Amino acid sequence: MALNNVCPTSTGPVSVQVAIVGSGFGGLATAHYLKQAGVRDFIILERAVGVGGVWRDNSYPGCACDVQSHLYSFSFAPNPDWSRTFSPQAEILSYLKRCALELGLMSHVRLRHEVQKAWWDEASATWRIQTNRGEVRAQHLVGAFGSLSDPLIPTLPGAQAFKGEVFHSANWPQGFNPKGRRIAVVGTGASALQFIPAIQPDVARMHVFQRTPPWVLPRHDGPISATARTVFRKLPWLQKLARARVYVHREALALGFLHPWLMARAQAKALRHMHAAVKDPVLRQKLTPDYTLGCKRILISNTYYPALAQANVEVVTEGVKQVTADGVIGQDGVFRAVDTIIHGTGFQTKDLPFTHLIHDGKGRSLASAWQGSPQAYMGTTVHGFPNLYLLHGPNIGLGHTSVVYMLEAQAKHIVGVIKLAQAKGYDAVEPTASAQQRFLARIEKMMHGTVWVAGGCESWYLDETGRNSSIWPGFTFSYARVAGKVVESDYAWRRLSPSTSASRVAEASP
Repeated sequence: MALNNVCPTSTGPVSVQVAIVGSGFGGLATAHYLKQAGVRDFIILERAVGVGGVWRDNSYPGCACDVQSHLYSFSFAPNPDWSRTFSPQAEILSYLKRCALELGLMSHVRLRHEVQKAWWDEASATWRIQTNRGEVRAQHLVGAFGSLSDPLIPTLPGAQAFKGEVFHSANWPQGFNPKGRRIAVVGTGASALQFIPAIQPDVARMHVFQRTPPWVLPRHDGPISATARTVFRKLPWLQKLARARVYVHREALALGFLHPWLMARAQAKALRHMHAAVKDPVLRQKLTPDYTLGCKRILISNTYYPALAQANVEVVTEGVKQVTADGVIGQDGVFRAVDTIIHGTGFQTKDLPFTHLIHDGKGRSLASAWQGSPQAYMGTTVHGFPNLYLLHGPNIGLGHTSVVYMLEAQAKHIVGVIKLAQAKGYDAVEPTASAQQRFLARIEKMMHGTVWVAGGCESWYLDETGRNSSIWPGFTFSYARVAGKVVESDYAWRRLSPSTSASRVAEASP
């Protein structure tokens, strides 16, 4: 089936039971579980030209996953043919495309459909979704936008005067050749750690502007042999065992995040890792974090430190003061001539763009409701926004293992709510204010004393109020356990009047 399908021309709004926005891991998992539950009246709205989410958008040199391949994949779609312990971007994207095809999801995908606005219509109990290709009406709206989908590009004074090339790592230009370039890299997040060593050997000069040094651990990567792949194909249970082994190991890592004093051993390992590659004491000082490991995202690389130690690389800790036509001036007052600026500055996580597009029945946006501090029941449903479900929502992120596990647990919860509403004839459902508050209170209690709030750093995990509204502060199996059961009393269920329900049915009819 072609991957460039679009919604057929229609004389009126397209009406479906469920609309999923986004075709990354979360969107595809939800679609799969909907089909398994017998819900087939759904579409997946995707703004790009293909499925894959962040693994479609991020194609910079060196892009790869930081979680082992056998765990960073769907439980219902094992892949015995991963080539490496940690998969490169192209393999993950190929895997997602293959899953969409083999699971029969592509017929539900509508590519090049960008959501411009969505609002809840109380009269008909439907979401009205405005896209660049017309309106879609859905009883249930699943936002699988992802929290790492819109690049964060800092405003640098004088940037408009720069005559060279400027781009974010998530928008890496096809055909970009770093050979002989003089490059300024702004930011040292996960993406920068991967593309810096990938292009460093080719550049003439690289200036890395680092705000805060990350903790970097060794990357225990390597090829998966052809023999092992053959065994996994012939004996799938062995691959399940390998996945379980990785899961248990990574789940144990959560103990360090929950009890920061346990991070001392890992910090010592990270320092040894850095010192082995960096001999210059001045550079070592620049690269040594002053906060507890885990407070910010832990990164893994065997090539980052060796790249920074090369003669053609400079690490600048003072930040960028101004951009000129042919270079940048640091906060240290030094001018550095460059012809390319690459932003490795991460994504818009504190003010997620999609929250400004979703509105309740009174016209209030989700951003306004949250007021800088995202809150949701089970990290998935939001009081005041009926029939809305968020994948990778508040407190769903992880610091120690595969978020795909969490996304699958969320997808199952979403399908459970939709099926219960369908079975009992409910038209609208949302978490009660008290249930949402109890869940948030539990999160706050679990968060107390963890490295994310006691580790001595400022990270993108923290929202505008200083609360960690990004990370799940516990084991993934504990989340899956509480999300696995739909507690009917935690939700407010409503039926419309017969006349209104009949009106909605009429609107949805061809």
